Amino acid sequence: MVNYYNKDLYKILNINFDASSEDIKSSYRKLVRIYHPDVSGNKSNIEKFKEIQEAYEILIDKDKRRKYDVLNGFFSEKIKENFQKTQSEKNIYDETLKRAKDRAEKAEPFSKSINEALDNLFHTKKHPDEKKEKKTPVNGKDIKLDISLTCFEALQGTNRKVNILHTQPCPNCEGRMFINGSICPSCNGTGQISLQKKINVKIPKGVKQGSKVRIKKEGNKGLYGGKDGDLYLVINIEKNQYFEIAGMDIYCNLPVTPYEAALGADIPIKIMNETINIKIPPMTSSGQKLKLAGLGLDNKSKTKKGDIIVTVIIKLPETLSEKEKQLYNQLKDIVNNDIREEMNNGK
Repeated sequence: MVNYYNKDLYKILNINFDASSEDIKSSYRKLVRIYHPDVSGNKSNIEKFKEIQEAYEILIDKDKRRKYDVLNGFFSEKIKENFQKTQSEKNIYDETLKRAKDRAEKAEPFSKSINEALDNLFHTKKHPDEKKEKKTPVNGKDIKLDISLTCFEALQGTNRKVNILHTQPCPNCEGRMFINGSICPSCNGTGQISLQKKINVKIPKGVKQGSKVRIKKEGNKGLYGGKDGDLYLVINIEKNQYFEIAGMDIYCNLPVTPYEAALGADIPIKIMNETINIKIPPMTSSGQKLKLAGLGLDNKSKTKKGDIIVTVIIKLPETLSEKEKQLYNQLKDIVNNDIREEMNNGK
């Protein structure tokens, strides 16, 4: 047990005798940033940090602080007067202080008798049923998590299982990193613990690049009755050779066969769980664009819709059957126009 009488805890924390609780906390946080071995990278600071931790744990507790002040003579004339209003109280005060100092000078710990005497002196002995000091609620922080979707998933909507890493103050040391001058075994001196959780989330159809999907109360947990934070999934849409999303517009590269481009066709495609028929006019060239107005994505207020912009790409199959080859040879024999005439004439 620490010999509190021989240590100036106020000096250790760089504060005055009359420092408030907020002053104590503020100074403690500053010293933690300087002397915590994991923060400073200097393992030789561990003894200094233990001393800071001990000082903080005593001075932040009202009862411990009063007892410490009596043992070390940290009290003003006004405080003395409050305890010396009568001769009886003065005798209790003098006798208690003398016994406490005698034991402290012998490097003895706080004994039960001294604790009881000081409790009687300060009228701070707590009833077993007395409620603990109410702590201020602290809301949990939100968590942001990047999630990648294919363009098809973004358009159609999907379900995903995601891993969330929650962090919260260590319940053992309550975020102070040390317990009784030693590194907290539960958090290894970090002051925090991490918990992993898997949840299933529904991604709505039509999400856009960079948009956020909010899942309520799946962020970090609140403390002392504070609200839990939320989880925000930040959407990243992977590039796709057929679809691309730009704002509220959907760009579609549509492969068509040569005969569909020449003769025209109605081609069904599936976008956002809906089948849309795209009408290809006869004699459509590769690279030609078709606009389907009002069939794109909604804005946030759903008062406006984007478009679908279709780019026609004439594509041959990877292999041809013998019958197809025969038909193409017949077509070659009957075609009279030269499609490269303008190019060869420099036009």
